[in-house]
Amino acid sequence: MKPRQPISVLVIEDDPGDLYFIREILSESKAIRVEMVHSGKMSAAVKQMEAGPFDIILTDLQLPDSTGMATLFAVQSYAPDTPVIVLSGLLDEELAIKAVREGAQDYLVKGSFDGNLLIRSILYSIERKKLLMQLENSLREIKTLKGLIPICAWCRKLRDDDGYWKLVETYIMEHTNAAFTHGICPECAKKARAEFDEHKKSRLMGNDKKKDSRSTACRPKSSDQDSAG
Repeated sequence: MKPRQPISVLVIEDDPGDLYFIREILSESKAIRVEMVHSGKMSAAVKQMEAGPFDIILTDLQLPDSTGMATLFAVQSYAPDTPVIVLSGLLDEELAIKAVREGAQDYLVKGSFDGNLLIRSILYSIERKKLLMQLENSLREIKTLKGLIPICAWCRKLRDDDGYWKLVETYIMEHTNAAFTHGICPECAKKARAEFDEHKKSRLMGNDKKKDSRSTACRPKSSDQDSAG
């Protein structure tokens, strides 16, 4: 059985007591392996986030050089793909809820959570962020056709935004996630069958005419003498 990969955690917290509590929980956890990095200021956290990606970030919103929602927005700007758990005091709980609405994966009130709750929040936040990113990527990949699309009345090709005329299936594949499988509808199948039968009939008639011309060419011509005799 392969050992579990450690979870890299950035903790942005300026209170020594809260930091000690979190460090003890993470170091003693048997459920996960953790590699923890700590920053006491946003300026230091920015350098940490620029140095390398983290699996999750735990941050207090009230820091010496950053306060309130500005803290969350700063973290999101430097680590947009990393889930964030907000650590809040009792008086900041309303702000923490607002932070969740703005993209934080969870919030924990200091002094009101134990090791199990913190570990569960970390694991759930990581998985939830993965699912959200997959959904966002899927939505970005969805392209819709809107507005007026120029189409040739004769050959049925479509003109793209660059002025090039393209087959309908080519245009749709370039502007949507659709792919084509080729078949034939009953109406076209009937028409194609009729054309095939007509072509076959024409070939048979042509072969008959060739046979008649060959047989006529091979038939001996009567001479004038035979006529006279």
